[in-house]
This record gives sequence, C-alpha cells and structure tokens, in this order.
Amino acid sequence: MISMKRLLVYLKDYKIECVLAPLFKMLEASFELFVPLVIAYLIDKGIVAGDKSVIIKAFILLLVLGLIGLTASVTAQFFSAKAAVGFATKLRHALFEKLLSLGFPEIDKLGTGAMITRMTSDVNQLQNGVNMFLRLFLRSPFVVFGAMIMAFTIDFDSAMVFLIVIIALSIVVFGLMAINVKQVKNVQSKLESVLIATRENLKGVRVIRAFCKEREESIEFENDNDMLTKALNKAGNISALMNPLTYVMINVAIITLIKIDAVKVSQGSMTQGTVVALYNYMSQILVELIKLANLIVLLNKTLACSNRVSSVFDIVPSQTDGNKDAEKSNEVIRFDHVSLEYPESGEETLSNISFAVNKGETVGIIGGTGSGKTSLVHLIPRFYDATKGTVYINGLDVKEYSFENIRKKVGIVMQKAVLFKGTIRSNMEWASKSAIEDDFLNAISDAQAVEVVEQKGGIDGEVEPGGKNFSGGQRQRLSIARTLLSKPEILILDDSSSALDYLTDLNLRKAIKNLDYNPTVLIVSQRSASIMHADKIIVLDDGNMVGIGKHEELLKTCEVYKEIYESQYSEEAG
Repeated sequence: MISMKRLLVYLKDYKIECVLAPLFKMLEASFELFVPLVIAYLIDKGIVAGDKSVIIKAFILLLVLGLIGLTASVTAQFFSAKAAVGFATKLRHALFEKLLSLGFPEIDKLGTGAMITRMTSDVNQLQNGVNMFLRLFLRSPFVVFGAMIMAFTIDFDSAMVFLIVIIALSIVVFGLMAINVKQVKNVQSKLESVLIATRENLKGVRVIRAFCKEREESIEFENDNDMLTKALNKAGNISALMNPLTYVMINVAIITLIKIDAVKVSQGSMTQGTVVALYNYMSQILVELIKLANLIVLLNKTLACSNRVSSVFDIVPSQTDGNKDAEKSNEVIRFDHVSLEYPESGEETLSNISFAVNKGETVGIIGGTGSGKTSLVHLIPRFYDATKGTVYINGLDVKEYSFENIRKKVGIVMQKAVLFKGTIRSNMEWASKSAIEDDFLNAISDAQAVEVVEQKGGIDGEVEPGGKNFSGGQRQRLSIARTLLSKPEILILDDSSSALDYLTDLNLRKAIKNLDYNPTVLIVSQRSASIMHADKIIVLDDGNMVGIGKHEELLKTCEVYKEIYESQYSEEAG
C-alpha cells in the first residue's frame, strides 16, 4: 500500500479528473437508486390500477433517468480514462528515466527482462487499476449502502435482511482478498520468468537452431509456463470462489426476502410493487458486490505491480556523480593497483593492475576469453568502479569527475555494435548534434564506412531497429564512425573490428593513427595482428596483468602473448 501511495504522485496533475470521475459515477448511481421506486409506482399505480397515463409517465421517467445515467457514466469514464492514461504516461517516463540513471552494476542485477516487464506489463496493470478504482471505488459502496437505506425507508424487517447479507458478503469478499494478495504477487513473479525466457529465446533463436536445441528450450519454456499456470490456477481458484459465494448468499437473501414480504402482501401491509422494488434493490447489491469483488482482485494485482515498480525507484545507484574536471596532461591514464570484483561474483575479475598511458599513445590489450579485457576498459569511462586501487584520468581520480565530463573525454566502441531506428545521420548525431557535413564525411571515411553509406543511399539512409538491415561488419564501422565524430580525448575500441577483414582493419588503424586531434587509443582485440604495432601491449590472463611492453619484447618475455601470437600465425600459415 505504501508503494502505491508513492506512485500516486504521478496523479497530481489530474486532481480534477480524480474528483469528477467518481462524482459523476455517484450521480449515475443516484439516479439508478430511483429506478426501483419508479417501477414500484408503475406497478402499484399504473398496472394494478389499470391507469395508462401513469404507465406512460413512469415509462418516460425511466427513459429520462436512463439517459441521465448514461451521460453521467460516459462522462465519468472519460475523466477516469484521462487520469489513468496520464498517470501511466508520467509513470512510464519517470521509470524510464530512473532505469537510464542506473549504473551497469544495477542494470546487471535487475536484468533486461525484469526492466521490460516493469515498463510494459506492470505499468499497464497500474493504469487499469487506477482507471477501475476511480470508476468503482465510490460507486459500488454508494449503491450497496444506498440500496440498504432505501430498503429501510420501505420496510424495516426486509431491510434487516439487507444489513445481514451486506455484512456477510463483506467478510467473504475481504477475507478472500487477504488470501489472494500473496498469490497474485507470485503470479507476477512467474510471469516475469516466462517473459525473460521468451525474450532470450527470440533473441538467441539463431544460436538455438545452430545447436539444435529447440526441443530442450521448448521443454524449459513449458516448465516455466507450467509454473505460471499452477500459480494462476491457485490464485484463480481463490478468486473464483468470489462469484459463487456471493451469488449463493444473495439468492438466499432474496428467498428470505420474498418469504417475509409474501406474507405481508397477503396481509395487505405491503404492495406488490414494493416487493419488486426490494427485489431490485437486492439485485443491485448483488451486481455491485460482484463488481466490487472483481475490483478488489484487480487492485490486488495492481498493488503487486506497484511494489515491483516502486522497488525500481528504491534502487540507490552504487556510483555517485562527481563534480570536477581536469586539464589535459601528458599522462592521460593511470591504473594504480586496481582490482575489480563484480557484485555477488565471489572472486576478483581483475587483480592488482598497474600501468600508465601517455598522451597520443596507442595501447593494445590482449588475452584469452574471460581474461578481463572488457572489464579493464570499462573502468576508464566509469561504467564500473574499481573495488580496490584507483583509476586516474589526467591525474584526477575518475570518481571525482562528473559523469558528463568523463564520458565526453572517453569515446568507446562496444563489443556489440548497436544502431537505433532512424537514419545513419540520426545515429551519428548521438555523438555530436553540432557536427557539420564535413565532420560526418570525415568520420565515415576514417571508419572505412564510405562504401556502406553509399550502398544505403547516403548519410540519410534508413536504419531499421537494431540496424538489422546492416551486416555485422557494417554495423561495427558505423559504430566506430559515430564515436570518431565526437573526437574523444581517449578512444577505446573494445574488440570493435572483429567482423572486419584484415585489410579493412589495417586501413582503420592507419586512419586512427593519422587523426589530427591525436587521441590516446586503447585497442582491445583477440587478434595479435591488430595490436602488434601499438606503442605498448598489455597482456591479461585470468584477470592478472602478465605482461606489458612492445610486440618484440613480449615475444621474448611473455609466454602467454607468445602462445597467442604463434597459435594465430600458425593457423594462418596452415
């Protein structure tokens, strides 16, 4: 409940709608409560007495009440829908902003599937919950108690039946709700597992087919789906009791009511129209309590989703933003006894790394798979913070920089090239919106992507979501061009030329070497050919730096580097 109160702040711009929606619903309910009285008048004064003028007047009055009720209902639903959609829009924006503010450690822990579920399914459920709450939270209780009060104005003995059944129904409804809350939370958790499995299978469908794992993945998905089905059945069995129990109790009440009133009608102390009116009021109570029961089930789901969404807002980023900047210096990067341990990993990914890189130098980073190459370069733009030691940029601890300043200094091309829906130009403008046409063309040329751009119809050529209309090598070249456009002081190429042929890779390295702003370059690569001409090469093995120096030195002094070099060149020779 506390989590939902926190989220209701996004309804503050819809205060008028939140007041008008339930008020118009109560107006509709008020006219609905007069309908049984009009029907009683129609029967007693019109049908029984055979007065056609009374029948016509009562019929017209019923039409007027119906039209007024319809108008009030449509107006209420307009305001409730406006408030609910506006609430969901603002919440989704705030949630998206919060997710973007999280660091890599928090994103890794939360998981992509969980973030997508909260942004879509959970927020949609909250929207539906707010919409139905505004429409029914006053209307249903108002009709229930209004019908009971109207019954008291007609006959006290009959009204006592109303009072007893309302108390009994409230116990049943709220009792079942209390049992159902935990089960609904469990359903949402199982649903998230199914969504994550679906996303992973769709994203990795090529790998699944390549290894003929369709059957195994289908079985695993079926297991997740079965767990969701069992959770849904368990929650559904409890909520399914709501309707039959309420119907049984109401029908027993109706039978009791008719029995009491039949005696009074035969005695002449009550009219037939009055009995019908009481029966209608009891029917109204039944309908509204069913609506209230369904609303409570929906609100259970809404509260479960609000807890999940609110938990994202509760996440405190492990990295704090600094507020400093530093002038350029000859020593651009320095690692001072740096170690890195990912949360809950149990062991260090990097251990006691120390080295320095001067302005304009090209540094190669090489090592086997899982040796920590990407982890090392991710410490420079502060995607992660070192757990021990210090990383310095221009003599200043990276933790003292503002995120904006450090990311302006460091341009990084990730292992996986990512393009966004739009055009080649719009993708490159992520790096610099102030760039002129010549800047675009120069960056594209340096990235060896001229041919790619020409094939796609120029710089304004279309890019499909995820860059699906480009090959892996084309996406890598455009990603490199985008980073070069920002002219970073430190350029990191994290295995970003793995899909390029050797000639294109060679031309790319030559172009980067001849850049007029002379950036400090770090090249992470599996290929010794890509880094053998670097000013210095750092060799990693299982998170430890086992060598640093030039190519010729490392061939003599570093066994790990020598093995990598010889294995690659012997394969090429073969």
